[in-house]
Amino acid sequence: MKNMRVKKAEFKGSYVDIESLPASGLPEIALAGRSNVGKSSLINCLANRRNLALTSSTPGKTRTINYYLFDDAWFLVDLPGYGYAKVSQAERKRWSLLIEKYLKERRQLKCVVQVVDIRHHPTETDKLMSEWLGYHQIPRIVVATKADKIARGKWKTQLAAIQRELRLSDPPLCFSSLTGEGRDELVRAIGEMVGIEN
Repeated sequence: MKNMRVKKAEFKGSYVDIESLPASGLPEIALAGRSNVGKSSLINCLANRRNLALTSSTPGKTRTINYYLFDDAWFLVDLPGYGYAKVSQAERKRWSLLIEKYLKERRQLKCVVQVVDIRHHPTETDKLMSEWLGYHQIPRIVVATKADKIARGKWKTQLAAIQRELRLSDPPLCFSSLTGEGRDELVRAIGEMVGIEN
């Protein structure tokens, strides 16, 4: 398959419940990861846009389900970051139920991109998410972000550790929104999931 090229990307809206999500029927790729793992930067990198998704140094800022339309053909869906401690227990529970309901019920969902930080071992919430996706047989791509923040010589060791701890059959995709490392591979993988070739 040729590389799928992203020609157009736009923010379509933020939603606080499943019932109000877009009813277009277009395929959806969801982004799941703990707070401050670099999901917004990943979105901007895929879109070749600097500020399509607003980044923040304050974790836990994404509290809604945010939709981004790519090439008028598929949605990238940014789910609220999990594992953020500085919100109330009730708020964390609401996020958790919202994410779970979306992942279990959304028929347009084709794949989950689970985002982890290459610099660190997976957290317990990362492991729980990985196990949950596997149990429910939801297709996924695991992406290890922030590769530019460690020496290239450490990539293989870190990726192997993440693969082992998340019990993956293949190593995660090494990614950097700063350098573009892994971008083409991720775009190609998404293209295969949504059935687009160009």
